[in-house]
Amino acid sequence: MKGILPAVLLAFAAALPAHAEDPRPLRIGWVQAMANAPALIAEEKGYFQEEGLTVELKGFGDGPVIQQAVAGGEIDVAYIGAPPVYQWATHGLDAKIIAKVNYGQAAVIAKTDGPIHALSDLKGKRLAGVNKGSGMDVLLRGYVLKEAASLSPDADLALSQMPVGNMNAALDTGVVDAAFLWEPFISQSVLRGAGRVVFDVNGALPGYPWYVVAAPAKTLEERPDDLVKLLRANAKAIAFLRAHPEEANQIIARGFKLEPVKAADGRMVPPEAIVAEARKRLGWSAEIEPSDRAFIQRLIDYSVDLGFLDKRLNVNDIIDDRFAAKAAAQR
Repeated sequence: MKGILPAVLLAFAAALPAHAEDPRPLRIGWVQAMANAPALIAEEKGYFQEEGLTVELKGFGDGPVIQQAVAGGEIDVAYIGAPPVYQWATHGLDAKIIAKVNYGQAAVIAKTDGPIHALSDLKGKRLAGVNKGSGMDVLLRGYVLKEAASLSPDADLALSQMPVGNMNAALDTGVVDAAFLWEPFISQSVLRGAGRVVFDVNGALPGYPWYVVAAPAKTLEERPDDLVKLLRANAKAIAFLRAHPEEANQIIARGFKLEPVKAADGRMVPPEAIVAEARKRLGWSAEIEPSDRAFIQRLIDYSVDLGFLDKRLNVNDIIDDRFAAKAAAQR
């Protein structure tokens, strides 16, 4: 960020306590999803080291596993979806969102030659989704089905829970009629010619936030300087993703071990083209905007309405801007 930050932000950032440099590596847990690529880029390009930060980057399959690692003191900070953070709060795990990582990533796809062309066509059909009560399930039930499609998730269609890695095969073989999944699985299906996008959430809600940087109270208190360094590295990674898309796509393709896919016409589509296709539905941003707060509040409200939370939280109670403000002031 260039220029002078508003005095109120500078004062807010200055409120962070000063700590002696911590010799321990900062243990970063991250959900291994393409939308979380800034963590991968920061490691690959050496941005953590540039900021004087030693890290241990640990990949996890989903938010609940990271929650266990945070609660058990195995990691210090997480690149994770926003819903787990407010879900943690209701279970007594005090943690705060300190920055954004990405926007977009999810879509409903159906077979290219099938009868589903719009969300309304899902009525009476079989739809694949992930675990009930998870963040993606809240987005599916609360926004995609109930709000955007005016469908009852429980009465108007059959929802099948399965790992996201199994959804394309289930769609190909007719086990389900459609799937709600994320990148790179969407692009792999589209580029093979097997699936088509029926509903892109980012198309309907441009810039909606998903992955965030979150830290438990212990890390916020004991390692504020390291968190500021982390956020500077995160911002550098996002800037690189925007400024050097071709190189970034290659790093992402290697990092996620993407394989070429065979298109309907027989040509082989290289891994970096899968990443380029995925960028049509996702992007990266570090700043938490007012619209981001409003969307996370919607997710909280959906969770309450769906019976997944027993109390309504205020989004401002799970966001701490001090670290981002200090990181921006030092750029």
